[in-house]
Order: sequence, then C-alpha cells, then structure tokens
Amino acid sequence: MFKVPERFRFTQAGHRVSSTAIFGNNGLFILPTSLRCIASDGEGWEHVSASHVNRCPTWQEMCRVKDLFWGEEDVVMQLHPAKSVWVNQHPYCLHLWRPAEKGVHIPLPPTWMVGVVGMTPEQTRLAVKAEKI
Repeated sequence: MFKVPERFRFTQAGHRVSSTAIFGNNGLFILPTSLRCIASDGEGWEHVSASHVNRCPTWQEMCRVKDLFWGEEDVVMQLHPAKSVWVNQHPYCLHLWRPAEKGVHIPLPPTWMVGVVGMTPEQTRLAVKAEKI
C-alpha cells in the first residue's frame, strides 16, 4: 500500500517539507542522507522520484525508498520509456512507479531467469567458478 511513512514526521529518519493535511500522500521528503524524494499519487499511478544533488541514488537507496513508501511485498518498477517520450528534468533522479488501481498487478518474470532462489552471491560465484563458465 502506498503511504507517507510515519518516520517522515520530523524524526531523525528524515523530514517532510509539505503538509500531510493538505497533500495526502504527495509531497517532498528529505532523508538524512540528503536523498530527496517527491511522492505523488494521481492519474492512476503511485510514484516516488529520488535524487541527490550530484549523483544518482544507489540500488540500496532505491530499495530503502521503495520500502518506506510501499510494503515489503509490494511490487514497484523503474521504467525505461521509448526515447520519443523520455523526459529528463534532473540528471541524477530515478523513479519508482506502481499502478494505483486495486487488483492490477505488475507482471514478473520467472525467478529462474534471474538466478537461483536462496543462493547467495558468494555461492553463485563459487558455482560459476567450479563450472569454469
């Protein structure tokens, strides 16, 4: 479920720049790592953009953003649109998206196409090395 995290209510985890009463799940949020997040929900989408002033957010930072604004079991996506409709307002900004309509699910590929469930990166490295792939 898309939500404004309670931790953004002016605690050490970050703070919200805009008012909950006026903006609902929409607003600007700043994490202690200076990661700026803009959340919005409307037009059928839940959306959070995340940016730093001088670099793109890391995978770990995007995972944290995802878990702050959605549940651990929610599926969200980053999109790479066609060049003809691509918009870039900030060179270091990444976006997370999810359809807002209830019952609409983002399709996922089979896990075997990504790797072996339950295998650690180190186990994978050793297995590949043993096979001399």
